[in-house]
Amino acid sequence: MISKKTKYGLKALAYIARQENKMVQIATIAEQENIPHKFLESILLSLRKTGFLGSKKGKGGGYYLLKKPSEIPMTDVIRILEGPIAMLPCVSLNYYERCEDCPDENACGVHKLMIQVRDSTLNIFKNNTLEDIK
Repeated sequence: MISKKTKYGLKALAYIARQENKMVQIATIAEQENIPHKFLESILLSLRKTGFLGSKKGKGGGYYLLKKPSEIPMTDVIRILEGPIAMLPCVSLNYYERCEDCPDENACGVHKLMIQVRDSTLNIFKNNTLEDIK
C-alpha cells in the first residue's frame, strides 16, 4: 500500500502536468485535488529539491515541471516519495538489506515470491511516466 504522501504527490504532479507549462499555485492544487495545503507544501518541496519541479516566488509564481511529463518515469517518482519499491529489504535493488531471520535467501520461498512481486511492480512503474497518469 502506498502512503498518502505518495498518492498526493502523484495527484499533484499529474495536476501540474495537465496545466501544460503554466505555473500552478499550491492553493490551487490543494483545492482542485483535495489535498491538505500544509501537507502538499512539504511534498512539493521534496519534489523541487529532487529536480522534478521548479518554483517561482511572488505574484504569478508557483510550481512547474522541469521536464516533459513523458520524461518522468514513475520509478523515479515513487522512489522519491515512497522510498524502496520492493516490499522487503532483502529483494530491494537499491536499498538491499539481509533479513536477520533468514539463514539462506536462495532457499526462502517468501524471498522468491517477493522477487516476482518486485519485478512485476518495477515493470509497471518503468513502463509508465507522468504523461500516462496526467
